[in-house]
This record gives sequence, structure tokens and C-alpha cells, in this order.
Amino acid sequence: MKTTTINISKANLRSKTFPHQSNKDKAKPQGEKMVPDIIKKWHNIVKSKNVDLLDDILAEDARMISPIVHTVQEGKEITKMYLTSAAFVLGNEHFRYIREVYDEGFALLEFETELDGIKVNGVDLISWNDSNQITEFKVMVRPLKGVNAVHQAMKKALESIH
Repeated sequence: MKTTTINISKANLRSKTFPHQSNKDKAKPQGEKMVPDIIKKWHNIVKSKNVDLLDDILAEDARMISPIVHTVQEGKEITKMYLTSAAFVLGNEHFRYIREVYDEGFALLEFETELDGIKVNGVDLISWNDSNQITEFKVMVRPLKGVNAVHQAMKKALESIH
């Protein structure tokens, strides 16, 4: 697995574009930031809740790393199942991405939402391959009340699938 170190200056954070991005990973500008195509597709799925589009953006060997489950979930189908549940559980009327950082083949998307009156703050760490398919999706959530709320809501959603 590739480890990426990013040296970010305050000027780069303000502009939301990074000098180390290669031209192939840059997308057309949206406001001030350059959004990679795979992230545009992810945002479309989140907004539309058209989870059938996950088939196009997930690699066969995709891995899901959940803030709740202690083992890595391996494979496209189980990753799709978790992301589908999360799209409906977390992607409510309160959900919004508040900060995004991109690197070659990697994005960090910070989000906020609310579940049952509990404010939830989290981060999606997304890695993708040269075919523009997601290979790893890691979610981190805070505070503890938020983790517990996500746990209960995801448990209920996943049980309804089975």
C-alpha cells in the first residue's frame, strides 16, 4: 500500500489546489478547487442517492474501513453494501462536505451531519487506482456520541438489507 505525505502550506489550504498534483489528476475548476473526476462522481452519488452508480466507481478489490467494524471489509460487493447504507443513514438533509483535500489518487473529505439530534463530524479517506475506481474507502467519525449514533443507525440499515 502506498503511503502519501503531503506538505501543505497555509496558502495552499486557502486556494485548495496543490502544486504537487499531476495534470492527469486535475479536473476542470469548480470555483477555486480542482475536483478529481472520481470525486465528482462520488458527490453525484451522495447527492442523487443513486447507489447503482457505485458499480461504476468501485474496483473489484475495493476495501471498506469502517469506524465501527474492527476488520477491513474486502471486495466490491461488501463495500457497496456499506456505502449504500451510509448514503441513506448519513446522507440526510443535514449532510454536507465542509472541507476537501486532494492528492494523486487520494482525497480527504470532511463532512458534518446530524443523527437524532446528535451532531456528527467525520472524514472520508478515499483512494483510487489509475482506472479511476475506488480501491479504499475509510471513514472516521467523532465525537463518541456521534460514533454511537452512527453505529446504531448503520446496524439498523444493514440488518434491513439482509
